[in-house]
Amino acid sequence: MNSSSRSSTFNFSEPALGLIAALGAFLTWGALPLYFHLIDRAVSPWEILAHRILWTAALLGIVVVLWRRTDRLWRVFRAPRLLGTLGLTAALVATNWGTFIWAVVNDHVIEASLGYYINPLLNVALGFVFLGERLRRLQWIAVAIAATGVVFSVVAYGQVPWIGLILAGCFGFYGLIRKRLDVDSVTGLLVETLLLSPIALAWLIRLYATGGAAFGIAGPQTDALLIGAGVLTIVPFTLFAAGARRLRLGTIGIIQYLTPTLHFLTGVLVLHEPLTTADEVTFACIWLALAIYTIDIVASQWGTRRAARAA
Repeated sequence: MNSSSRSSTFNFSEPALGLIAALGAFLTWGALPLYFHLIDRAVSPWEILAHRILWTAALLGIVVVLWRRTDRLWRVFRAPRLLGTLGLTAALVATNWGTFIWAVVNDHVIEASLGYYINPLLNVALGFVFLGERLRRLQWIAVAIAATGVVFSVVAYGQVPWIGLILAGCFGFYGLIRKRLDVDSVTGLLVETLLLSPIALAWLIRLYATGGAAFGIAGPQTDALLIGAGVLTIVPFTLFAAGARRLRLGTIGIIQYLTPTLHFLTGVLVLHEPLTTADEVTFACIWLALAIYTIDIVASQWGTRRAARAA
């Protein structure tokens, strides 16, 4: 086989591997509501959160040692300003995870899905406000329609979709801050969960002291599921990183709708959560906004490719 053939094969395989990895990540994230519903309902969402933090830190620590990246970890702990900023992102991660777990355990999966539908549009708005990024006309329209859907829910029905707004807000600001930090994604998540681990341990100690803990008491299935919360944090996170390296950001932006769609379908078809009129109007606005946003992404990519070919 000549060199041009090998190059062609390589160029084909990298995007394909990226697509498989990204699909794996978003499918796994999409299945999280079903996974958390498998855990005994007697287990509090805060105990699930504590175990998710601790097992993620433990398993990521093993990964970092095996990959011989401990020098990156020590570099972060020797940089007080960087460590302090990761303390802020750790708080955003804990809030996002805790809100999502609470929403699932308390049958608010549909509203949780709203947050991840809103997130791409919020990212565009945050880029405009904090990074000085210019919004194209269709992006302005998409953000305005999404905002209209949320405001309509508040004004017409007196319902503030606070779960969706917290999830979108935490995830959006998390991405905004992490984008500016000189730390790789694996090391960053490890540091964040290590910073959260003392709080998680203290909470578990309190639960054991008051007789409210489930780990080691409720049975091996519950124990395995609580440990698995850490595994299901690391695996899609790693797959996403692999996919993001091999795919265009626009492609990732479109594929990411898979996760909230699975959440929404799980809430409606599997968990049979009620879908109110306010929900229907809000989601209609969000879906219309995302359709416009997606058209803008595709048109932008098409224009970039045509310009590159012309050059």
